[in-house]
Amino acid sequence: MLLRQLEYLVALARERHFARAADACYVSQPSLSAAIRKLEQELDVPIVRRGRRFEGLTPEGERVLLWAQRILAERDALRHELSVMRGGLTGTLRLGAIPTAMPVVSLLTTPFCERHDQARVTLESLSSRDITQKLAGFELDVAMTYLDDDTLGSVRKTPLYEERYLLLTPQDSDLANLPVASWGQVAEQPLCLLSPQMRNRRIMNGYFTDDGVSAEPAIESDTVSGLYSHLHGNHWSTVISHAWLHMFGVPDGMRVVPLKSPAHGPRVGLVIAARSPEPVLARALLDVARQAGVHTALDELLDVHLMGSGYSSELAG
Repeated sequence: MLLRQLEYLVALARERHFARAADACYVSQPSLSAAIRKLEQELDVPIVRRGRRFEGLTPEGERVLLWAQRILAERDALRHELSVMRGGLTGTLRLGAIPTAMPVVSLLTTPFCERHDQARVTLESLSSRDITQKLAGFELDVAMTYLDDDTLGSVRKTPLYEERYLLLTPQDSDLANLPVASWGQVAEQPLCLLSPQMRNRRIMNGYFTDDGVSAEPAIESDTVSGLYSHLHGNHWSTVISHAWLHMFGVPDGMRVVPLKSPAHGPRVGLVIAARSPEPVLARALLDVARQAGVHTALDELLDVHLMGSGYSSELAG
């Protein structure tokens, strides 16, 4: 059994198409098909369900795929361990992040690359479900997501910060000068919010419900940038996580107003699959995270924006 055969199988499972898998592996389709047939012969099990096109893997094939992903991950881990012994960490860190955490990822990736200048980072914006699947399938080394997500499975967690929610509203709105706004008051504004399939929005919906109201936004977006793109006309209001201030700040003509929220908001942090040994690159990012002070940096940024709006920093707690 060759590692290359396992790479072909993983690519086929990912692409679900023989030609695309062959392109991803830089081989011809007949070469890829022949290698997988040889793997089936060596293991004496059917791996691929074949028809006129790729129809999926057999139950035996699904088991072989799990082992293939594990073996290839161990190979990569060995390479990374040896690179450290040679004097510098190399390779590519595969990092996934939920869209609402994307604005603060640079607080980790920049110091990571500064410390390990021979390493690279690939960053994917993923749903919580995709993060769970890709961690289990050895397709991610580490992910940034909500830590209270029960679907994460067996993972190790490193907290980074708690989300704190703020109203962004035009300076001439009736809520712009309030020291603290309620979720009920927010629901009465012309709103643009994240889409309901986003976990951040579902959390906010819980706060609206607790205040006896429901939000009926005129505009919904599945990206943070989509929300901010509507704020420059000074017509719409939105609810943001304080972490988004790191990338987007407060648009001209808008005010940031603290919202009544629980003392402890949803936790966002890094997760890695609970397996030993930990991937070297993931461990290196965790080391950076423990020293980066993301929680403190975001709180200090929040203080700056609240004081600029004339509010006491204590109101955001």
